[in-house]
Amino acid sequence: MIYLTNNSKETEKLAGFLLAHFLKNKTPASTKKALVIALEGELGAGKTTFTKGLAKALGIKAKIKSPTFTLIKSYKLRVASYKFLYHIDCYRLKDHKDLIPLGIKEILANSDNIVLIEWSDCVQQILPKKHIKIHIDHLDNNTRKITILNFKF
Repeated sequence: MIYLTNNSKETEKLAGFLLAHFLKNKTPASTKKALVIALEGELGAGKTTFTKGLAKALGIKAKIKSPTFTLIKSYKLRVASYKFLYHIDCYRLKDHKDLIPLGIKEILANSDNIVLIEWSDCVQQILPKKHIKIHIDHLDNNTRKITILNFKF
């Protein structure tokens, strides 16, 4: 599925719209592990903007910034089916092994978690087989092409 957005507000709204579909389509087979959303795209494409929209749709009031230096940021959720949103930024990582001391295996294994990973292409080896891949292309100053993979609407 491909979407075009014309500004950051539209990108944020699209994230909320997509989240509703992701949550609605939660199946018993998918409840055994975290809901993983893998974001890819060049620098400045809109990965963090997408994350802001998703967090807002989840009711998170905190200001969302990419955890480039802390690597992982967690937010407590008040959603019936999930307890935490983990926002991970892999831009500075050599590979997936850098996340192991931070508890990534436990985070991904916990069905109470939504895990959003920016620069997920850097850590493909640890992504579960069942994850949602979102690629964001920067078409011009405002326009983004957002491609959803590994998810059936």
